[in-house]
Amino acid sequence: MSETGEILWTPDAGRIEQTNLARFARLAGFEPEDYAGLHAWSVAEPEAFHGLLWDFLAIIGEKGGRAVALDRDMRKTRFFPEARVNYAENLLVDPDERLALIAHRDDGTRRALTRKRLHDLVSCMVQALRANDIGPGDRIAGIVTNDVESIALYLASAAIGAIWASCSPDFGPAGAADRLNQVMPKILFAVPGYSYAGKWIDTRPSIDAVAAAPSVRSVILLGEPNVPTAYAKPHATLDDWLEPFSPGPIAYHRQAFNAPLAILFSSGTTGKPKCIVHSAGGLLLQHLKEQVLHCDLKPGERLFYYTTCGWMMWNWLVTGLAAGATLVTYDGNPAYPSANRLPDLIDSEAITIFGTSAKYIDATAKAGVAPVGTHSLASLKAVLSTGSPLLSQNFDYIYRDWKRDLHLASISGGTDICACFLGGVPTLAVRRGELQGAMLAMDVAAFDSEGHEVFGRPGELVCRNAHLSMPVGFWGDSDGSRYEAAYFSRFPGVWAHGDFVEKRPSGGFVIHGRSDTTLNPGGVRIGTAEIYRQVEEIPQVLEAVCVGQDWQGDQRIVLFVRLRPGTELSDSLQAEIRARIRAGTTPRHVPARIVAVAEIPRTRSGKISEIAVRDTINGRPIDNDAALANPECLAAYRNLPALAQ
Repeated sequence: MSETGEILWTPDAGRIEQTNLARFARLAGFEPEDYAGLHAWSVAEPEAFHGLLWDFLAIIGEKGGRAVALDRDMRKTRFFPEARVNYAENLLVDPDERLALIAHRDDGTRRALTRKRLHDLVSCMVQALRANDIGPGDRIAGIVTNDVESIALYLASAAIGAIWASCSPDFGPAGAADRLNQVMPKILFAVPGYSYAGKWIDTRPSIDAVAAAPSVRSVILLGEPNVPTAYAKPHATLDDWLEPFSPGPIAYHRQAFNAPLAILFSSGTTGKPKCIVHSAGGLLLQHLKEQVLHCDLKPGERLFYYTTCGWMMWNWLVTGLAAGATLVTYDGNPAYPSANRLPDLIDSEAITIFGTSAKYIDATAKAGVAPVGTHSLASLKAVLSTGSPLLSQNFDYIYRDWKRDLHLASISGGTDICACFLGGVPTLAVRRGELQGAMLAMDVAAFDSEGHEVFGRPGELVCRNAHLSMPVGFWGDSDGSRYEAAYFSRFPGVWAHGDFVEKRPSGGFVIHGRSDTTLNPGGVRIGTAEIYRQVEEIPQVLEAVCVGQDWQGDQRIVLFVRLRPGTELSDSLQAEIRARIRAGTTPRHVPARIVAVAEIPRTRSGKISEIAVRDTINGRPIDNDAALANPECLAAYRNLPALAQ
């Protein structure tokens, strides 16, 4: 079986004809099967494409006369420069008795809100914010779980033109303060604690760390502490804060298309997290483009993504309300009380589109979860995977052990754009190991080190045109120099994203890992994902992290593996690992050293931190270990005898 390219699923003609993408393609003058033609048009004719997109999505607001004001400098291009729009107004349209939100926690709690009840809750929050002198441009901070209140507060912030910034409560005091205090919030909303896998975790230290900022005037707790707790700054509960107000019509503050909506934070593994400012209009249209056209989301369908409020997929998920979908959320351990927790949720809530991380899919595969024999999954039409490259064998796993007739979309973007460059196309075949294509209106390519486009071999992922979800900028970066350095210094005038990607003959793409952790032994560039694809097929290996060690004026590859309990890293197992890598890739991919470790460092969004491991073994300081969920494990990577020879 080939590593990539084998067709695993093809939509039939009837299914293609019923997609939103087919309707859109015909309006644009293309046949539904001609995605390549439609994509080329969307890049070549941005005015026509974006104008049609606004109308097709029925955006509420004042469109203005132009869809795009182009500039030779893509950073200065403006979409809908005359428009006035409000993000929340588009999500809270038609407040009726349809379900808007079904919120689950891992302790078994389930709450459901109709669109009317969600609208009314947001209405009271809007009044309370305005009564507390919070208005356009003010920052609202959240240390919150993925639940009813956090979504309602995000919409209330958007309704008045304020700027939302949140992190999940597991970030800890330093991680939360490093992020939220940079943006000088006026008000802080926080959960006093949260439950994870049956354990209650107190968040007071994080609340106090953020509330210590002079800008924070009010602290509102989303619930009562489990035990009497003294906080460093006076606080109120959400119920008390909202008590004076009654539901009514919401006076939405329509702003320019490019007005800020939210601040997202980079992982911070190479310094303090970047505060990335995203626009209301850009995220609204970009997310809906992806959800409606690329995921085929339709009104009344149920959209789920396993995410925390510290990951961009949370913002992406919430936008699904504007498509008329019912959101299904889950907060807590996805394998509690059993590994079938989320498959159970698919059946019990009739989830249509199920989104998760590649890490979760790999973990369920290794745990032997096989819903095809235990669950109906009748409602499920698509599975989305992101966070890291989806391994080829996990494509096989989904189609073998979940559901055969399914659109599996491996998608890739990032916090930097709060959206995707590459992902699913519901009118095309799914090929093993490949992302199906570039998103509409995204001119994505792979560049070599000289800035020339390459095909069939890895290169830097670039986007050559302005796109809807380019950030407004970085908070505090008044002259734009940090923003330019982050994305435009590698290839002047072209967005370089920091991923290592290969464009395949099919038109699909393969992500080979982050280019800033790309291995370079003997001057040959190697993506870490190529090695992971081989190693993680070995049953004894639970997970791995691969980095480059500076060695005798060059670089050598070091592979760290976490093994199944009771397994030892014997000479024979090392030989098996090396043979597998050599056979599946090239001799240059074979690690010079293989080391067993008990734990692998991860960022708080669950991504393996190759940078932290690389810098640790090379004796460099970790600039911001608060970005890691388990920084203490790095002690096991220091001064290893195996790496001294």
